[in-house]
Amino acid sequence: MSGEPMRPTFHFTPARNWINDPNGLVWYDGEYHLFFQYNPLGDDWGNMSWGHAVSHDLTTWEELPVALEHTPTEAVFSGSVVVDRANTSGLGTSETPAMVAVYTSHDLLTGHQGQSVAWSTDNGRTWTRHPKNPVLEIGSTDFRDPKVSWYAGGGYWVMAVALSTEHVVRLYRSDDLLAWTHLSDFGPAGSTAGIWECPDLFPVAVDGDTDRTRWLLVVSVQEGAPAGGSGMQYFVGDFDGTTFTADPAPGSGTWVDYGADYYAAVSFNDDPHARRLLIAWMSNWDYAKDVPTRPYRGSMSAPRTYELRTHRGRQVLVQRPVVEGLPAPVHTVTARDLPDGVHPLPDSWRVTSAVLTAELDPGTASRCGLLVRVGTGECTVVGYDAAKRALYVDRTSSGDTCFHPDFGAVHSAPLGLDEGEPLVLEIHIDTTSVEVYADGGRVVITDQVFPSPTSDGIALFAEGGTANLHSLTVTRVGR
Repeated sequence: MSGEPMRPTFHFTPARNWINDPNGLVWYDGEYHLFFQYNPLGDDWGNMSWGHAVSHDLTTWEELPVALEHTPTEAVFSGSVVVDRANTSGLGTSETPAMVAVYTSHDLLTGHQGQSVAWSTDNGRTWTRHPKNPVLEIGSTDFRDPKVSWYAGGGYWVMAVALSTEHVVRLYRSDDLLAWTHLSDFGPAGSTAGIWECPDLFPVAVDGDTDRTRWLLVVSVQEGAPAGGSGMQYFVGDFDGTTFTADPAPGSGTWVDYGADYYAAVSFNDDPHARRLLIAWMSNWDYAKDVPTRPYRGSMSAPRTYELRTHRGRQVLVQRPVVEGLPAPVHTVTARDLPDGVHPLPDSWRVTSAVLTAELDPGTASRCGLLVRVGTGECTVVGYDAAKRALYVDRTSSGDTCFHPDFGAVHSAPLGLDEGEPLVLEIHIDTTSVEVYADGGRVVITDQVFPSPTSDGIALFAEGGTANLHSLTVTRVGR
């Protein structure tokens, strides 16, 4: 928006006020719906309601009025939306299916959390709460974030919901979205350093073969992630309609993203292209309330597809960003040596929002990579450490880091390259974020940064030897 130099170009932000977890991601009647945790009254967490935005291309979003607003006795916590095309709930008709939201009601008087239902028959513009809410409760103060989807193998709805402090994902089934029967529990497993939130269970293709699928369970953890604070882990396994069974270690309990700012990702229901497509909240509970943005606070990640790829005998998650309508690259660099030092690119390459693709051979260099959002005393480093066999993002000099003592840090991810294997990077730079996808999305680091608007340079670098640049392209996005 005009006069807001920190406003992202291709990541969703509300016009004003606080947001956190994405909710109710669903495609219906030509629109992608993004609901989200929202405070309609201020720029800090509170008054939890569901905000709402829609898009036709997953890049340009139109913010709509609040969908589900808090009441004096109920905070509207996270949940999901399905399109009840068979009218199993009786809340719509076969001609006008209901969009049904299943969300956590947080009772402001007792602290209890239960799962409630609301529905819409006008494409999500207005909603009616069910008179028998909550439809599922167990007397718990930590029972939240239902993700509901249709299980075609059994012909019923399945809900994954977190028993947060117990580090358990509980599975339920329903024939009508109103009456729910307990199926099984998964956990504790993997990281239990922080409470569990926002689970999602879904099938994904293996090695691009849609006839060969496994199941992924993703769950967010409020503490103990590799970059500190919040993060997400995933488990690969199988689901028989009742029980999710994870593969034994090391194939389970792996981190989705090694940066500090990727949390609460959940998938869209009913993507028309049959992709498993997710959006996350791009922040961290350690400092979310402190980030220096106004008049809003919080943004969403770029949408990403999730698949599994066989890598060194294991099935591992690969993530690919979805940014529609990109122009042709505006700049291209062909092969060249990178001797020890920093090698700035011409001023005409300056960008604050762009997609960079690069292929490098570390050669004899101990470290190599790119500097982005470069300005006077500012830069964010996207590099590879050959000795540590690690990808890293260094935001210690990225701009404003003083608002929280843990923000200015280096975040790294294991990335072993075979002999002669190049470092392949896709880097999405936006006004206040850097998302790095390495090796086709097998390793990902997502970090917020808050540089000066004039810090818009790009440079290449090598340390301790000579690296070899095979190629580099820069595609400007938006302004």
